[in-house]
Amino acid sequence: MSTVPQTPRAKTVFNPSTPTTSRITNSQVQSSPHYSTTRRHSLYGVEDRIIIDPGSLIWKVGFSGEGRPREVFYAGGKPAKGLWGLKRATDAAERLEEDKLLDIRLEQNLRAVFHDSLLTDPKARKVIIIENPLLPIHIKEALARILFGNLQVPSVSFASSHLLSLLAVGRITGLVLDCGNLESVVLPIFAARPLFTQLRTTPQAGQRFISHLRSLLLLFGTYVAPTSPGIANLPQASRSMRVPQEILTNEVLEEIKTRCCFVGDSLAPSASEPADNGPTPDDSVVSSDIDVPPASDPAQSESEFSFAGRESGMSSQHDSSEYSVISTPRMEGRPQDRPPGNENRLQVLADMYMRHSTATDLRLRVEPPASMANNSTLGYGTIIIPGWIRERTAEVLFEGGDVDEGSLAEIILDALLKVPVDLRKTLASSILIIGGTSMLPGFIPRLYVELLRAISPPQPPFRQPIRPDKSPPPQYDRYATLRPLIPYLTILNNPSPPAPLSDRAKNNGGKAPAFSPATMSWVGGSLAGALKTGGTEVSREKWDEADPEIEDENTWMSETPARNNRQAQQQSRALQIPPARNVLPDWTRLPLPVGAPSVAINSASVGGVSQTHLPTTQARVGA
Repeated sequence: MSTVPQTPRAKTVFNPSTPTTSRITNSQVQSSPHYSTTRRHSLYGVEDRIIIDPGSLIWKVGFSGEGRPREVFYAGGKPAKGLWGLKRATDAAERLEEDKLLDIRLEQNLRAVFHDSLLTDPKARKVIIIENPLLPIHIKEALARILFGNLQVPSVSFASSHLLSLLAVGRITGLVLDCGNLESVVLPIFAARPLFTQLRTTPQAGQRFISHLRSLLLLFGTYVAPTSPGIANLPQASRSMRVPQEILTNEVLEEIKTRCCFVGDSLAPSASEPADNGPTPDDSVVSSDIDVPPASDPAQSESEFSFAGRESGMSSQHDSSEYSVISTPRMEGRPQDRPPGNENRLQVLADMYMRHSTATDLRLRVEPPASMANNSTLGYGTIIIPGWIRERTAEVLFEGGDVDEGSLAEIILDALLKVPVDLRKTLASSILIIGGTSMLPGFIPRLYVELLRAISPPQPPFRQPIRPDKSPPPQYDRYATLRPLIPYLTILNNPSPPAPLSDRAKNNGGKAPAFSPATMSWVGGSLAGALKTGGTEVSREKWDEADPEIEDENTWMSETPARNNRQAQQQSRALQIPPARNVLPDWTRLPLPVGAPSVAINSASVGGVSQTHLPTTQARVGA
């Protein structure tokens, strides 16, 4: 029996070393997309404060320490209606009804913030409210009453949106313009102390822009109805009509504003063509006019919607009920068959803007109105937005009206006139623009041009003097004292700063961090919450101690009040008016907070004698 030789096996060598693997840095589970590590401010992560920026139209909410809000939503829901306006009912019963409705909406929004948006327990979170300087005190009290009473938060801090925006860009001194929804507010801030007495405001803001856009689309826009099924499908020229009024809801107008509109360059004045210099003050009033204001816009001034529809021979009722067919979406020039006497100033302004506009027309798909939507139509309708409307709707923000409705450039210069002389150069070189309306493309560069135009010397009058032998009176120069500040005028967040005229303008122009103007105040609140700073903090214990109902009962039992006081108390109890509490910060009735601390000067030897200069305590400035 033969044996097969076996092949010798190779000797295996065992190496007990641990194999090296590359560590993946991005594989760790982060607690927040805005944090680079898994560590938070505390072990349980409840020290992050809730930052709420409650605007009249849009709310921005999130946690402190993060770079952007967790959620941004309409405060009034899908119709994009504001929670409050510039006007309030004068009748006590109507005002009580408005306040109750406002309380219900505020409670719904605040509960949605904690339970839907942030998914956190309100009893373990401190809250920072970013307030506008002109936020009504009854709205502030309603917010505090709901947060303390219904949600039982530990404390609520109120911080100025203008000051927080400056903190977001790393500064404590500047002139902040907040162009929001209801109004535009300019507030000078020096050494972290808001100068509320020099505050200036104008209603030229987002709501005025939306109202002006609605008027222009009703007069010059085109609506193309959806197609019909079957063989009898009409061409587009036969389906074109004026824009129905019920289509232009607030939501549609907000979408047109944010997606389609921009700010065009300023029209340079020309002596040879005086009619095309730009909109005159009379034209600016008519440019925002229509016959009847839409019912969805609650806050309208009396100067709007006056007589443009009557001059053009049409009314808003005719536009909403009868849809006239037009062949082209925009009118090129002046028709020869139309008599020039029937052309109103609004049409002259539109023709001038058409000649100078290079923007293209855009189409926006919208749902057909309820009166036209039936089984015979398919799909969506189309709004044709002329290019000149997209470019020139924002002109209403830069046109000054009367004393109470100045342009954005005028209120900035008026605020500079009111501040002390030694602060004007510092504030003029540190202008900051925030607010949702200022996010229109080209808004900040155009505002800088308007500042230079407003501060420039006025044009001499063209009319001849009545008495040639007598010298004419000196012309009124409103901003003559501010003209030396032209080389120092600088906007911190200007995306395209011009060539600097001074070293200070070179160091400040366009040097702000690239935060969006709409979220800059929220970012400042997030920074203040992370640093455990902020505005005046009101704890829940302090809120409960300041309950006026308990004080009224004690006073009623100890002392006999006067007859008029008793009647007032009975009337307020009958109307169920919630009593006011004086623990909330209000710059109109309380002393202003102390600003940044003074710089300590070390001991200096003057004339051989050692003198110690201590920092002086800053006095409180009353409103």
